[in-house]
Amino acid sequence: MNVAISNSSDKPIYQQLFEQISAQILKGELESGYCLPPIRQAAQELRVSIITVKKAWEELERCGLINTVTGKGCFVAEFSPDEILQIRNETVLKQMVSDASYYKSFGLSIEEVVELLKKIY
Repeated sequence: MNVAISNSSDKPIYQQLFEQISAQILKGELESGYCLPPIRQAAQELRVSIITVKKAWEELERCGLINTVTGKGCFVAEFSPDEILQIRNETVLKQMVSDASYYKSFGLSIEEVVELLKKIY
């Protein structure tokens, strides 16, 4: 698990944790059965609050990306390649819906959005 926290980001730290770990799961970097570090250990290593890590882990579990086994820890859920692809696409589509509304509020056309995306991609 590789996570980089930015204190200058507009995103809350728990959301940064959630997004980075979920991306690693959906890219296959964290395989099914991988044991996430205990909440206290992760908080200490990342130098963040235990509550912050707990919130990120709870969000990962709510989304079905990890499972908690009482007394043993939190583990990446079992997924088939098709399930990973479906979850990834649903996650990206959800973000794109939000982003599209933002771009529309500036009056950007789809062509303008695509051109801007090409510049940064």
